[in-house]
Amino acid sequence: MVIAERKPIAEIREMLEGYRKVLVLGCGTCVTVCMAGGEKEAAILASALRMAEPGKEFVEATVERQCDREYIDGARADAQECDAILSMACGAGVGFTAEVLEGVRVLPGLNTKSIGVTEQPGVWVERCLACGDCLLSLTGGICPIARCSKSLLNGPCGGSQNGMCEVDQKNIQCGWQLIYDRLKALGRLDLLEEIRPPKNWSAAHDGGPRRVVREDAVL
Repeated sequence: MVIAERKPIAEIREMLEGYRKVLVLGCGTCVTVCMAGGEKEAAILASALRMAEPGKEFVEATVERQCDREYIDGARADAQECDAILSMACGAGVGFTAEVLEGVRVLPGLNTKSIGVTEQPGVWVERCLACGDCLLSLTGGICPIARCSKSLLNGPCGGSQNGMCEVDQKNIQCGWQLIYDRLKALGRLDLLEEIRPPKNWSAAHDGGPRRVVREDAVL
């Protein structure tokens, strides 16, 4: 899922300067799970803004997803009554909401952090950089691009000690130690013998937004 966190209230207030009526628009999927931008968080933020900005009007709404046109259209009526939308979605949702609801300024209420997982209640951790060339079949399901601080493709650097990364020896596990341990448990240490060439980053940065098309699903 996409992981995000709310922007500081001071930054949000600065963005909203000059707008009288604002729609705080929550998103019901990823940012709901990480407790950053769902219906509850939209209501809390709207309440805080009402107290901080008594001369302005803040209304709330939440749609299922802000990365799907059909759901964004459900907020059109509320949006047309407002001067601006404070989107509580990830960056993709902010941009797509602005694209679909033309004529209304859409502002980001969150900072998008990563693609990750719920490690434990209240803790979300990055697991994927969406590089476009997945190596997980060779590394036991552990991504060396996301889990290694240097995104190394052929084993750990010389700074790894006792299974911990030199970048932060208290909090960051060595990604390649994790890969080694996983492959050993699977009986597939032979996969480490294959030398991988430098990554072709054009799969992730090939000029313009990446696109996935399923011809069988296109109307």
